Amino acid sequence: MAGAAPTTAFGQAVIGPPGSGKTTYCLGMSEFLRALGRRVAVVNLDPANEGLPYECAVDVGELVGLGDVMDALRLGPNGGLLYCMEYLEANLDWLRAKLDPLRGHYFLFDCPGQLTAVHLVDSHYCTDPAKFISVLCTSLATMLHVELPHINLLSKMDLIEHYGKLAFNLDYYTEVLDLSYLLDHLASDPFFRHYRQLNEKLVQLIEDYSLVSFIPLNIQDKESIQRVLQAVDKANGYCFRAQEQRSLEAMMSAAMGADFHFSSTLGIQEKYLAPSNQSVEQEAMQL
Repeated sequence: MAGAAPTTAFGQAVIGPPGSGKTTYCLGMSEFLRALGRRVAVVNLDPANEGLPYECAVDVGELVGLGDVMDALRLGPNGGLLYCMEYLEANLDWLRAKLDPLRGHYFLFDCPGQLTAVHLVDSHYCTDPAKFISVLCTSLATMLHVELPHINLLSKMDLIEHYGKLAFNLDYYTEVLDLSYLLDHLASDPFFRHYRQLNEKLVQLIEDYSLVSFIPLNIQDKESIQRVLQAVDKANGYCFRAQEQRSLEAMMSAAMGADFHFSSTLGIQEKYLAPSNQSVEQEAMQL
């Protein structure tokens, strides 16, 4: 039918542990997308979200609120959240009715943090080999269980210098290179030395699947957001329109004070490079 709204919807389901920066990501990404000229609809699916910083097109809080559920049913936060999600599932007609008028918009779904695809992981985990292996396991499990195109992000990259020195260069963590070097670092810790066989099995599992990688994100940096958006668009098949391309180049030129041209992803490493410039091989030689 001529003039009908497009039936294919594009968007992102933003997930991750509590405090990883999902709501801030939705705010920053929505502002970036609007600057490109996209019609954006941010959908809050977290009944615990209060004082949302972004303009919300659909808010699950209008249907059910976590605080009300906890008070009425005497549930804790996790039990209350599960009840809210089950209540939403039982009332999907309400959600459909809210989303139908938004056909043709690009959706950002701000999901509850306790549900475990833009998946955010706090970059400070890179400073601790044991925590990073744990994050890899969590990310892999999420990728296998969430039946959506999936992007893993290392969030809060603007704060990584405050977390301490990284053992390896940033690309070691983003590309998830040879994890045996992490095992060698763990072996120097008396506590983890006793669990070397367990850690070896976990590393073997991660490397056997060979699915996990990360994109660094500084939500304050337009160039960083642009890299994330490129990856998301590639994953879900969204194609830049000519007007968006012109808007992006104009916006990036204004932000950088010069004509903007797409650059390689090595730029992010130069900006957030670890204090140590040693390669993985050079580091291994010293172990």
